[in-house]
Amino acid sequence: MTMLKKATLVSLLPMFFHAAAPAAPSPVALATAEHARTAYHGKVIDSLARMVSFNTVAQEGVPCERNAQHMAFKRYLREEAGRLGFDVDDAGCVLVIGYGKGSERVGIVTHGDVQPVDPSKWQQSPFTLDRTSEPGLLVGRGTEDDKGPIATALYAMKAISDRKVPLTKRIELYVYMAEESDWGPLEAYLKTHTPPQVSITLDAEYPAVTAEKGWGLVTVALPKQPAPVATGAAVTSFTGGFFNSQIPEDAVAVIDGATPELEERIRARAAGQKGMRYGFVRTGPQLKVTAKGVSAHSSKPEDGVNAIAMLADALAVQPWTGTTAGTMVSFVNDLVGTGLYGEKFGQVAYRDDFMGPMTVAPVVLKANGDALELNLNLRRPRGKTGPELERQFHAAFDGWKAARAPQATLKAQIGEPWVRDDAPQVPVLLDVFSHYTGARDAKPVSIGGGTNSRLFPNAVSFGPGMPGAVYTGHSEHEFISEKQLSLNLQMYTAVLVELAR
Repeated sequence: MTMLKKATLVSLLPMFFHAAAPAAPSPVALATAEHARTAYHGKVIDSLARMVSFNTVAQEGVPCERNAQHMAFKRYLREEAGRLGFDVDDAGCVLVIGYGKGSERVGIVTHGDVQPVDPSKWQQSPFTLDRTSEPGLLVGRGTEDDKGPIATALYAMKAISDRKVPLTKRIELYVYMAEESDWGPLEAYLKTHTPPQVSITLDAEYPAVTAEKGWGLVTVALPKQPAPVATGAAVTSFTGGFFNSQIPEDAVAVIDGATPELEERIRARAAGQKGMRYGFVRTGPQLKVTAKGVSAHSSKPEDGVNAIAMLADALAVQPWTGTTAGTMVSFVNDLVGTGLYGEKFGQVAYRDDFMGPMTVAPVVLKANGDALELNLNLRRPRGKTGPELERQFHAAFDGWKAARAPQATLKAQIGEPWVRDDAPQVPVLLDVFSHYTGARDAKPVSIGGGTNSRLFPNAVSFGPGMPGAVYTGHSEHEFISEKQLSLNLQMYTAVLVELAR
């Protein structure tokens, strides 16, 4: 990934949210934020380095409260919080770091777990904060999602404590340890613990996220077919992807009986694709085609280049029949294509004026028992019901299935979009963002991702990513810039002062 700017698919809420010129934060908020910047920028980076060193990827079959790396990470946070003068409550999968007193509370919602990672794709270990390979950037798993925000929030609270800012509300930093894999433990925790009245979630982008698309997964399975009779070229293997929340940058196909002329046609078609790199290895009549795209968070497929979709397109130089892998190539080309919005999948495509279009992205393609399975990640706005959308997926698939693969199956998980357009802290967030960035028309936005804002009352996301910037969380080149970390520290401090005093 790079720092290239791209247009985001966000829209704007009506002007009544911020019709007036932005108000400057209070003098005490500005002074405290400046103290945070000058006193603690280096400390934030040092703390982030420690946090990145813990491999807090979920372990299958191991509950988050018993994951050894999660436990070590929380132990560090408890020690750090105690050193900074804060109280701590460790509830297993949820760690709460608090400052101040009061019946009213302001929450900061974060998570300490991270997505899987392929270490071979990093210049240094993804669990070592790389401060040198790319000057100005802090590279490592969790730097943007979500350990950078945790370190920044801790020292924003410390700056407020240093300055003895008079507060009427208690500040609580929530660190959840299974956001990337299982929201169940947090939902259970919130049934027995009263959350803050107002919260900011540090897990998305600025200036304030008041809507999130619904997450979904459509799985297409093609039962294994008998080995083909050697009558011509056949795709005998087609795989790709790493996990369901990442746009895949890797895909591989193997073609038996590939003639040099067929190889040249595939090469020519592949050469016309932007952002892709290909490798071709021939072993006798067998051709292995390796595709390399660009990984990205699956909620922002426009930030990546999808290797599965692009490889299928590169192979679309002739019909492919007779093998499971060949049929899957045809499925991807027939119903998915290289677009982002499900345009080829019957009637499923739609959009909302505020939340933008639904995105449909192939993310993982692999064998599962006697079948070849493809997962399609969906991020859908309001505008259709879940059952309606599921019926439309099945209708398009059933037509294709009848003609191409009678034994194929499709199953769908369709999540709900989320909108919170009445959160009382939004004007404060917009004013602080406008002051520190110079933006004159900051308004709430919608994102494709899903955060724990959904589970807390009056919670909306506030950073850490800037509008229009490529979000690197979930990619194989995750980073946050030192400049952005410093800016986040100032904005988080100012917002907490304004909301808690």
